[in-house]
Amino acid sequence: MKWLVAVTLAFSTMFSPASYADSYPETQWKELVPEGYKPPPVRSQAYYDMNPEAMGQPELNAPVVDALDGKKIKIPGFVVQLQAEDSKVTEFLLVPYEGACIHVPPPPPNQVILVRYPEGYPLRQAFSPVWVEGTITVERAAGELAVVGYQMDAVNVTPYQ
Repeated sequence: MKWLVAVTLAFSTMFSPASYADSYPETQWKELVPEGYKPPPVRSQAYYDMNPEAMGQPELNAPVVDALDGKKIKIPGFVVQLQAEDSKVTEFLLVPYEGACIHVPPPPPNQVILVRYPEGYPLRQAFSPVWVEGTITVERAAGELAVVGYQMDAVNVTPYQ
């Protein structure tokens, strides 16, 4: 009987919400930036209207945190749609602030994550902040909108609450 109680407790602990949260620890954007690196300031749309030459993505060789490679994380951010299927976003850039890549230039590559989410996230919610959970890889890629320093295969995308 004791073994049944022990197995039941072990099994319930493995699948409890707390243990799931531990498997995708909450990560902040500053953790994607190596110590000592200072990202350029985020400027308003008005600044770029007056300085169109500054509209490109800054610091394309911005350093990344190699220790993040292969880590499971949960990170908040904003979706910049790249691909959609059946009214759901299946591939997107995750950025730390609203309007990046659309109204203002993308942040440096160490502040942009290319996310693949085959299940898809509803388009109608794509402009609201989200939580993304998955395994991050340190891998640069260049696309039409931005150079990214990280990529992720997401297992879950949910509204930010």
